[in-house]
Amino acid sequence: MDFTNPLVYGVPCFIAFILLELTYSKTHGDDDLYNWRDLFASGFMGVGSAILGPLFKVIFAIVLFEYTYEFFNPEINGVRTNIMGYTSFGYAWYVWLLCQLADDFTYYWFHRANHEIRVLWAAHIVHHSSDNFNLGTAVRNGWFTIVYKPLFYMWLPAIGFPPEMVMVCLGIEALWQFQLHSVYVPKMGWIEKIFNTHTMHQVHHAQNVEYLDKNHGGFLNIFDKLFGTWKELDDDIDVKYGVIHSPESYNPMVILTHEYKDIWNDLKKSKKLSHKLMYIFGPPGWSHDGSTLTVRQQQRLFEEQKKINPKLAFSRPN
Repeated sequence: MDFTNPLVYGVPCFIAFILLELTYSKTHGDDDLYNWRDLFASGFMGVGSAILGPLFKVIFAIVLFEYTYEFFNPEINGVRTNIMGYTSFGYAWYVWLLCQLADDFTYYWFHRANHEIRVLWAAHIVHHSSDNFNLGTAVRNGWFTIVYKPLFYMWLPAIGFPPEMVMVCLGIEALWQFQLHSVYVPKMGWIEKIFNTHTMHQVHHAQNVEYLDKNHGGFLNIFDKLFGTWKELDDDIDVKYGVIHSPESYNPMVILTHEYKDIWNDLKKSKKLSHKLMYIFGPPGWSHDGSTLTVRQQQRLFEEQKKINPKLAFSRPN
C-alpha cells in the first residue's frame, strides 16, 4: 500500500507560517524575534535538508526499512509473518496509533541521544545554535543527522510495522515538531499534562542551566516524565535561547561543522585512548581535566549555588 509522506504538503506550509509569524512579529513590536541574517542561515540549512533529505531517505531509510521488514517478516504461505511467530501488522486504525506511539518513543530516545552523545550532538547542535526561538529556527536542521537517524527506527519495521507506515509517522512527527517553535502559544491547561507543547519546547531550546537537556519528547511528554527529563516553563525565569558555546557566526558552513572542529581540538588535549573516546562518545562538556563541565555537572553546581543563594532564579551558563 502506497502513502504520501505528509512532509510533501508540509514544506509549503512551513514557508507560509514562517512568513506569517515574521510579519506578525514585525507589526506587533517584537522586532527582536527574528534576526535577518540568522533567518537566512536557518533557511539555507533548511533548503539543504530539503534537498539532501529525499536522497538519504531513499538510500538509508526506505531501502534500509524495506530490507529490515523483508528480512524479519518473510512471506509464509502468502502471509507476511514475523520471525517471532505472529502475523505482521496490517493497516487497521489502531495499528496506526500504535506505530505513532512507537515512533514517539523512538523519537524521545533518538533526540535524547543527540544531546547526550557528543558526536551526535555535533550534528544536532545546529538546530540549537540560534539565539532566536521562532518558526524559522524550526527548519534549522543539521545535514548529518539524516545519515544516522534511520538506525534508531529500524526496530519498527523489524517487529512488523510496514515501512511506508513508519515513514508517514515520521513525517507526522516532523510536522508537530515544526509548529512547536513559537513563543506566541501560551500554556494550554490540561493539554500540557499529555502533550509536548510550545512552552515545553521553549525550555528545550533554552541554555539556562536548569533547563538544559530537558523535554526531548515528540508528541507526548510522558516519556520525559517517565525517564526524568521533563521540566515545566517557569514564568519567573528569563529564558536565554541558544547554546552555551555558540559558533558566533551566520555562515551556514561554520554552523554545520563547528562542533566537529571542537571535538578534533579536544582530541589533541590528551594522548590516552580512553580520553579520546570520551571526547567523541561521552556527554558534551566532558573533559579529562575538569576544564569544562557536562550538563549534569553544571546542574549539580547550580543546585549547590541555589542553596547558598535561594534567590538565584536566573542562570546564564559560563
